[in-house]
Amino acid sequence: METDHVNEQIGRRIRDLRNVNGLTQQELADRTELTKGFISQLERGQVSPSVVTLLDLIECLGSTPAQFFQEDRPEQIVFGEADCFVKTEEDGSTRKWLIPSAQKFEMEPLLVTLQPHAVLEEDKPHSGEEFGYVLSGRIRVHFGDRVYSVRAGESFYYRTTQVHRISNPTAKPSKYLWISTPPEF
Repeated sequence: METDHVNEQIGRRIRDLRNVNGLTQQELADRTELTKGFISQLERGQVSPSVVTLLDLIECLGSTPAQFFQEDRPEQIVFGEADCFVKTEEDGSTRKWLIPSAQKFEMEPLLVTLQPHAVLEEDKPHSGEEFGYVLSGRIRVHFGDRVYSVRAGESFYYRTTQVHRISNPTAKPSKYLWISTPPEF
């Protein structure tokens, strides 16, 4: 049963590549010195080609073995707990990367929990922008020489043109969603 499924997948990929290249079954058969009947059976998953024959077909269709066998997986849209990466600081504060491999995207969303009186390391000016939405507690945004207090239900946004950092001035943990562009992790 497993072999039938593999034969069907190979046949489907051969047919798709043949169509992309605008070839008839007869034209592909002529290029590979196979019969049209064999190509037809192959595309329907009824026969298994030898490795040599399959490699010859792949080459004649302008592909490579790596491209031919690459899985066509749709891009992941929904991410769950298993996809997250969490970094815990010595003081118990956490940064939770909500999207794996965010460096390949334009934005990097994190869920940050700052313990009481915790201060994140200072970030030097760099190209980019940062946005945050405080979910619980209160934080301070230190931007250049200014300090801004941000409470639960409020947000902050700045271009990262000055030295900046975030702190929790309270005796309770604070939690906020933090999105930066471009990703830094």
